[in-house]
Amino acid sequence: MQKSILNRLEIYKGDITTLQVDAIVNAANTSLLGGGGVDGAIHRAAGSELLEECRTIGGCPTGEARITKGYNLPSRYVIHTVGPVYHSSKNPAQLLASCYTNSLSLAHTYGIKTIAFPAISCGVYGYPIKDACTIAIQTSIQFLTDRDDIEKVMFVLFSEADMTVYKRYMDALRITD
Repeated sequence: MQKSILNRLEIYKGDITTLQVDAIVNAANTSLLGGGGVDGAIHRAAGSELLEECRTIGGCPTGEARITKGYNLPSRYVIHTVGPVYHSSKNPAQLLASCYTNSLSLAHTYGIKTIAFPAISCGVYGYPIKDACTIAIQTSIQFLTDRDDIEKVMFVLFSEADMTVYKRYMDALRITD
């Protein structure tokens, strides 16, 4: 693996709705009409126009992604992706990887240079943070290989414990690289 790819990955603890990046990723539900956790926070911060635009999309299946404007957010876009419910989805690892791949594909298509992901499916959907971290980082590395248009992929964690998991994994990759 190239160090240049690892240098394009960043771990951040804080509120994804405050980041000045081209796009933030929303861990949405299939309706795309808002919910709890990061989904609710993004909808509240973006304002009512986000909900209005989401109503025109017609939902999103698990593993896929859709893009909207960012409205009142500092980011220009919101990429909505629906992660798997860990204990009730068939092939949750494949579906979670698809969330990252499809979100990054939309970023590529829309000329997005900087993108921030929450820990998709790790809240009420019950995905174990260590497993989700491995999928998030490895899928992003795989996508960024041979592509240089996306300059920065951020993983935004809400808790210190989740951030520690991501930092340890990234540190291990840097040692073995």
